[in-house]
Amino acid sequence: MAKGDKFYFDSLAQSAQYTKKAADYLANCLENYKPEELQTMLEEMHKIEHAADGKKHEINEALAKAFVTPVDREDLDMLSHRLDDVTDLLEEILQKFYIFNIQTMVPAAVTFARKIVRSCEILCDLMSEFENFKKSKKIRGMIIELNDVEEECDQLYLSSMRALTVESTDALVTASWRNIFDCLEECADACEHASECVGSVIMKNT
Repeated sequence: MAKGDKFYFDSLAQSAQYTKKAADYLANCLENYKPEELQTMLEEMHKIEHAADGKKHEINEALAKAFVTPVDREDLDMLSHRLDDVTDLLEEILQKFYIFNIQTMVPAAVTFARKIVRSCEILCDLMSEFENFKKSKKIRGMIIELNDVEEECDQLYLSSMRALTVESTDALVTASWRNIFDCLEECADACEHASECVGSVIMKNT
């Protein structure tokens, strides 16, 4: 593999690691929820998101100058943005806890965050294996597994939204949590979109 090619694969793998770092941090914040520490949580999460942005910009700059890339530059750019979308959404989820001044954690949100952690773990494995896409026997299974986790998130989203409707007596709290669960679902979808992007790139190049 050419040195230039390895840069792209390594950089995408590093971008995936930022999604995992952000997902781990979110899950930890929700599992040990302390509303009085939300400002500090946001600052720490933003550091992760900012570092992920830096990696995305590195990839974009390299693509702008590159004469030859291992796969189409548009595909590498799309993959980079898909991974960055996940990290951005993880930060947005935490921001919503701050915006809506959430004081008490809903257990389903912790479960949801843990499922997103699992999705990001699979993304890390997937992007680490991506450089071997022409001969890898593992990638297809990873994409299927991530799809399975996303389906679990869909079911959790449905049950959580119904519970809010049936059990909640405070309209403002209900609206706030609906917004949070919408964002959690959007993040789970973003993980799946990133893996599907890998699948599309492989189909075009094999």
